[in-house]
This record gives sequence, C-alpha cells and structure tokens, in this order.
Amino acid sequence: MTTTWTISQLDRNTADGFVTTAHWQATAVDGEHTASIYSTCSWADGTPTIPYDQLTQATVLGWVWESVDKQATEDALAAQIALQKNPVQASGTPW
Repeated sequence: MTTTWTISQLDRNTADGFVTTAHWQATAVDGEHTASIYSTCSWADGTPTIPYDQLTQATVLGWVWESVDKQATEDALAAQIALQKNPVQASGTPW
C-alpha cells in the first residue's frame, strides 16, 4: 500500500501573509483499491511563523503531522482498503 499526503489549499491572512488553515488529503492505494481522507488543520494568527511566499508543501505537511496523528490516519486508510478487499456487508436483492 502506498500513501500520499498532499496540501490542496492554504488559507492565509492577506495583511501579513501567514497561513491560518491547511486543507490536506491522504490517499492510500493498494492495487485496484483506493481510500482517502480529507481534512483541515488550523492555527492561531502568527503561528506558524513562516510567510506564505516562503512555504513548501513539505514544510506545511510537517505542520499538519504535528497536529494530526499521522499513523492513526494511515491505519484508518489501511482499514478502509481492507474492507474493500474483504467486505463484511453487501447490498442488493436475491432476484
């Protein structure tokens, strides 16, 4: 299983350029099975202290991983994929 973390958007104050919210997504792929989680992390004004125009995705992902339980998120993705591979419920009709 391969898990990819991305930042899809940053919200920032235009007055000082500091980020207040990061929109992130973690996507796991195992063969033909895919699972993803989307969420946000928010910080108080002036925290973190790197201006918007100096950021990299790696830096922001580091902030996210300080705020989110990275391992628990990846475990949840693995559980979603396990259910896709071995479903415990099904829908339909017998006819």
